[in-house]
Amino acid sequence: MKTTQLIAKQLRDVYTDGNWTWATLKEKIADVTWQEATTQIYDLNTIATLVFHINYYTHHVANALEGIAFTASDKFAFTHPTISNEKDWQKMLEEVFKDGERLALQIEKLKDTILYEYFQEEKYGSHFRNFCGIIEHFHYHLGQIVIIKKILRAKKA
Repeated sequence: MKTTQLIAKQLRDVYTDGNWTWATLKEKIADVTWQEATTQIYDLNTIATLVFHINYYTHHVANALEGIAFTASDKFAFTHPTISNEKDWQKMLEEVFKDGERLALQIEKLKDTILYEYFQEEKYGSHFRNFCGIIEHFHYHLGQIVIIKKILRAKKA
């Protein structure tokens, strides 16, 4: 199996397929309502904001691999569309899972040699660094989502 295929699998594993942490986004948000997703706890980001943020660079890297200009900016990485009902929440989730699979498909099609080449510009580092960084970043924020969900439900009880 090519390294790019292994990286694509690692990406899928954190979205839906299971991994060493025994936590996937699909599992952890399956029962989160739009009200829970948009509820602010203390000064933490909301679950919806974190889900959007997790996907922000996934979306832009996938676009870049499709030949679309890389326009990601940290100043927009936490700014998601308004979620005012379940339909809005489900629409966001559909886009998140679609982008995750889109990036995984693109990564697994790449030749392993591209992993050592710069992603777009030297300042972004290698493709490998970016792909692994997206997965590491995902795990970090997934842990936050799990904790916020527990706090929300403990406050309800």
